[in-house]
Amino acid sequence: MSDITIERVYDYRRDPQRAGTVFLVDRLWPRGVSKEDLDGVEWAQDAAPSPNLRIWFGHTADRFEEFTGRYRSELDGHPERAQPLLDAARQGPVTLLYAAKDPEVNHALVLKSWLDEQLSE
Repeated sequence: MSDITIERVYDYRRDPQRAGTVFLVDRLWPRGVSKEDLDGVEWAQDAAPSPNLRIWFGHTADRFEEFTGRYRSELDGHPERAQPLLDAARQGPVTLLYAAKDPEVNHALVLKSWLDEQLSE
């Protein structure tokens, strides 16, 4: 079983000590976060939802179920975009950072689930 966790980037900034590899998985750089705040964090923006899907979703809870299906289709169609995350997860713990406000409605949850499934195959 993999050791993949997700965390809001603003919480990580307060306590950046994590074992393993840490990835920022947002397509856009988070507001108010400097590059120095995320020193040592890898930016895996290609693993994030496409710009069109991100804009359509808009973090609207009512769209989360459909967003999940669409995002999973993007990941299935281009698994190479998430390959660095899979490779790191095979080596040890991974933390996925995201900027969305809602911990229950965000793409990092979908990405973690997809990665877990890929690792269990």
